[in-house]
Amino acid sequence: MASRRPKLAVWKFSSCDGCQLSLLACEDELLAIADAVEIAYFLEASRAEVAGPYDISLVEGSITTPQEAERIRRVRAQSRMLITIGACATTGGIQALKNLRPLDDLVRAVYAHPEYIDSLATSTPVLDHVRVDFELHGCPINKYQLLEVLSATLNGRRPNVPTYSQCIECKLSGTVCVMVSQGKACLGPVTQAGCGNLCPTCDRGCFGCFGPVETANTQALSARLKALGMDQRELQHYYRLFTNNAPAFREASETHD
Repeated sequence: MASRRPKLAVWKFSSCDGCQLSLLACEDELLAIADAVEIAYFLEASRAEVAGPYDISLVEGSITTPQEAERIRRVRAQSRMLITIGACATTGGIQALKNLRPLDDLVRAVYAHPEYIDSLATSTPVLDHVRVDFELHGCPINKYQLLEVLSATLNGRRPNVPTYSQCIECKLSGTVCVMVSQGKACLGPVTQAGCGNLCPTCDRGCFGCFGPVETANTQALSARLKALGMDQRELQHYYRLFTNNAPAFREASETHD
């Protein structure tokens, strides 16, 4: 008798869907994934739904409403492995900028009828609410890293994704440092590699899309950026981009208030 294929579910919370699209962008590789697992729930790709429990759940998006806080607990309860994908799910995303201001002020400024808005005061990563088995960073995630995480999970091993900084990725690809050669601001020294060296290859500094590296020396980088001419306000805003709520970047931005 053939063994049962593991059930895979893909869930969306507050996000732009970009990380789910990265999975769809796997194209040929996705066919192999479909052969290895049963895609039980993935509304971005199909309206078909298969009831849980699920062997693997991929979760995109931050938790920003009371309903999402309750829903992620239900997802966790029916998932053997829960993997968060992308900056929103792992750090709170760009929408975590709302954490810096009183919610009522923001709602009144944005919505014509704020009385209809039901939102938490903060946008937070999934890990703040439930246990997470693995976090895959990026805005959006690197599709090849996602394939590696799925392959590793299916084969019972630890995923092999880089933990070094973007600067190492630049060196490995032969890209000339834009901060050294052109004096451009770059978060590469404190950002985890994984984007494929996109911005430096295009003659731009890194914007920190993959979040801070584990031992991010933001103090040293800030000193260098000041030497390049950035003032306190510019430095504060520079750390408040796609992964602004990641502790290392949030703390760095607060030092420039």
